Amino acid sequence: MNSIHTFLLVLAVLFAVLYAFQPKRPKIAFIYLRYIVLILIAALVLAPFFWLICAAFKDPDVLMKYTFLPPLTEWAKEINLSNFKELFKNQPSMEGDVYFWQYIINSLFLASITTIVQMFFSSMGGYALAKYDFRGKKMVMLFMLASMMIPGVVLLAPVYKLIVNIGLMDTYWALVLPGACSVFGMFLFRQAIVGIPNDLIEAGRIDGCSEFSIFMNLIMPLVRPMTGAFCLVTFLGSWNNFLGPQVYINAQSKLTLPVVLNQYVGVYANQYGVFLAGTLLAIIPPAILFFCLQKEFISGLSSGAVKG
Repeated sequence: MNSIHTFLLVLAVLFAVLYAFQPKRPKIAFIYLRYIVLILIAALVLAPFFWLICAAFKDPDVLMKYTFLPPLTEWAKEINLSNFKELFKNQPSMEGDVYFWQYIINSLFLASITTIVQMFFSSMGGYALAKYDFRGKKMVMLFMLASMMIPGVVLLAPVYKLIVNIGLMDTYWALVLPGACSVFGMFLFRQAIVGIPNDLIEAGRIDGCSEFSIFMNLIMPLVRPMTGAFCLVTFLGSWNNFLGPQVYINAQSKLTLPVVLNQYVGVYANQYGVFLAGTLLAIIPPAILFFCLQKEFISGLSSGAVKG
């Protein structure tokens, strides 16, 4: 019996003791059981993140020797920053030395630009679908829904040929322009905007507001939860995008984090410690964004789910 089995057995014995001493009032025992179950589930969910943190700071020679951390007596020689030092060393390339922080800036820039562009065009498209009546509207919506069933990989070859023909290879425009307007985002905003009263829009027109001013000053503040949810989903999608930069970007200095981290583990390199250290740094920006937008993310998705 290992330590984990012993710990679980002790928890079970404590529950039995609480229940045995107060059989007529088992509420305390079941409250204890509920909190124990929640704590164990939380520990199970957080264990991979704790393992990642431990692996990032362990010496590469003992990476697989311990599950989490070595004994305290071994910390001085087996816990260090060697993985991070190797990660931030200069990497020679055809364009000169490239540093890891450049890849972080590349990913932040690309994810931010993609999020802003998609949010702008998708929100305008959703506003048009929700509040404007025009001929062929139902056919347009049906075509858009049908396009969502086409896998992105199927369109990779024609999009690649188009990017080459217009001279956008090895530029970030090749990653931003093909997805500038998200059909998924348009329908998310359409679901959020359709519930806004038309009287509010008419009042803005009577006051002399332009259509764009109504959209920016009256509509967008009212769909802030959906905006936060779409912002988070789009940023994560662009931040984790691996196939796009791998296909369209050639220069080493323009690569993004997913592509660069994959280079540390492969046929010719097995720097797992460096790979895990980079992975730990790569999850920090999305985590910060999620904690900032978690309220909007939850309320935005739930509001979009119940509005017709």
